[in-house]
Amino acid sequence: MDLFPDSWAALLNAVAERPDQDFERPSGCTGWLVRDLVCHLIVDAQDILITLATPADTAPTADAVTYWHVQDHPPTGEDPLDALTVRLAAAYEDPGLLKFHLDDVGSAAGRAAALADPAARVSTRDQVLTVGDYLSTYVMEATLHHLDLVAHLPGAAGPPAPGLAHSRATLEAIAGAAFPASLTDRDALLVGTGRRTPTEAERAALGALAPRLPFVLG
Repeated sequence: MDLFPDSWAALLNAVAERPDQDFERPSGCTGWLVRDLVCHLIVDAQDILITLATPADTAPTADAVTYWHVQDHPPTGEDPLDALTVRLAAAYEDPGLLKFHLDDVGSAAGRAAALADPAARVSTRDQVLTVGDYLSTYVMEATLHHLDLVAHLPGAAGPPAPGLAHSRATLEAIAGAAFPASLTDRDALLVGTGRRTPTEAERAALGALAPRLPFVLG
């Protein structure tokens, strides 16, 4: 709960600060331009609003770690939903409209999160989580997509350090193993989730963890 506001606000601000020409640059998501990623973030914001308005009266079935569906191969960009995102993003035409829509619904999601009881239970993806655990998953989501946003934008500010550290710890809990201390939090997340290939030195440092990579979160 404490990390979510800063991670989410940093992501929204990073999008708001991007000049229009950056929306045509590639993102860190395979097959997506920055505009496509921003369109996906609008859906993320809607998901936050919907989930926080979907209370559950049963015991939690997942937490901030077990919530994630883990695959062993990165997306190709050919998934029908990914393709739909590309078409929807193109329909906006003006990057200013994308920025306005994300600021509008994203700010609402941030306000809803601030008002929510962290101990309350909510339902999403056929799972029940506490609000605290659910928003913890969005620290990971916001951090990874912030890295995606700036992947090909030299000089753009990355995600906050506390969110990076939290996301690394979550990924290590998912993996059941620690990433080597020689990897920064940013690099551990990029390599660990398949966003880039480890160097030979990194692969050697990863040891037995290397053949298990990547941990693709969905």
